Amino acid sequence: MGIKAVIDTNVLVSSFITKNTNSPTVRIIKAIAEGIFTPVYSDDILSEYEEVLGRGHFKLDPEAISILIQRIKEIGEAVSPIDSEEDFPDLDDKVFFCTALAGEAKLVTGNIKHYPPAELVVTPAQFCEIAGI
Repeated sequence: MGIKAVIDTNVLVSSFITKNTNSPTVRIIKAIAEGIFTPVYSDDILSEYEEVLGRGHFKLDPEAISILIQRIKEIGEAVSPIDSEEDFPDLDDKVFFCTALAGEAKLVTGNIKHYPPAELVVTPAQFCEIAGI
């Protein structure tokens, strides 16, 4: 698994709520299940996944969420984010960028505009192309 990526929470939410079973976000989740790339995460990211995916208004299956997070822990790489002096419109997004920097990974997000311009920040569709999924 040479490709490493930090997956923004919005990608996970989209994968659960889309009806398009071949959308890039769904393909990314399937690739995690199949161990096709290495998910990179920090403790703060896992906490955000659990908190956001567990919000009642999404009506997501708690077991499916648990299985996904467990799989990320099993095949993923835990790192400690390194600091960045970049400006972020939403400081909650900074941990994803800084974790990607620390893990030398891509940052896959549906909200490119929330991050500084950088080669490591890609859309789900771009990541699917890079990863061949």
